[in-house]
Amino acid sequence: MTNMNNTATNMANAQQNLPPVFIGLPMWQHSHWPNSWFASFPKAQSQLIHYANECNTVEGNTTFYSLPDADAVARWADSVPSHFSFTFKFNQQITHVNRLQHCEDQIRQQLSLLAPLKHKLGVMMVQLPASFGPDKLSVLDTFLSLIPSSIYVAVEVRHLQFFAKSDAEKAFNQLLIKHKANRIIMDTRALFTGPITSEIVREVRGKKPKVPVNVIATGQKPVVRFVGNDNEADNTACLRPWVSKIHQWRIEGKSPYFFCHRPDNKDAPWLASLFINLYNEAYPDYSLPTLSMTKNPLQDNLF
Repeated sequence: MTNMNNTATNMANAQQNLPPVFIGLPMWQHSHWPNSWFASFPKAQSQLIHYANECNTVEGNTTFYSLPDADAVARWADSVPSHFSFTFKFNQQITHVNRLQHCEDQIRQQLSLLAPLKHKLGVMMVQLPASFGPDKLSVLDTFLSLIPSSIYVAVEVRHLQFFAKSDAEKAFNQLLIKHKANRIIMDTRALFTGPITSEIVREVRGKKPKVPVNVIATGQKPVVRFVGNDNEADNTACLRPWVSKIHQWRIEGKSPYFFCHRPDNKDAPWLASLFINLYNEAYPDYSLPTLSMTKNPLQDNLF
């Protein structure tokens, strides 16, 4: 009996001590969610309040296009619980216009603007264009050296040489390790599986990159951007390997971020729910909080 009690205690301690998994969507509000995901929730001043009680992170794309005002940042900070972790992209003026060069003032401006989030700012994401190749690694090196050590950074590249398991990819990964930066892993395999089932799937396939999925954690907060399709069987098959990888990273002391996309992101919450359910089936002793939703309605009858 003593041994059994000790085993139970050790398992409980292991579960308690594992780093969290941050699971989120590419937005915290959608015009359809008040009638579906949030339909039974009490009224709130913003969808962010409901969202942050369901997911513990969000992929903040808005800062890529324009920076918010200080009042908006303050509202965001006040709308989420202490454990919530925002991720935001560096503005396109930094990553796509200036190509990471001569942008010290812009970096300081954006980080200063987001500073009121304090510990709720989890990761700053650097999304680079496909034209940013291996010959620009020294530029990335200089850029990363400008980021305060208190800020976690994740970098997404799209140049194919960074996926070729070559010297260029090795140099890129080593550079990230040097700066304790995370490599963003884009997984679009589910999106490109099977036939085109709708015009929106066709459109999204034309926009999303179809790059190899080279899985590596170069920092403490590996980031996965998973893009599913509208077939649950395809999504399930492509999610299962991530269940074991996410758990492995947790065992290694890392705090992974897993973002769920669908062709129409009004459906993204159900993809996140599917991932959580698969994880909890595989690791019931380390289960994650489930989302408050019913089974995903059929596409044609969703609203």
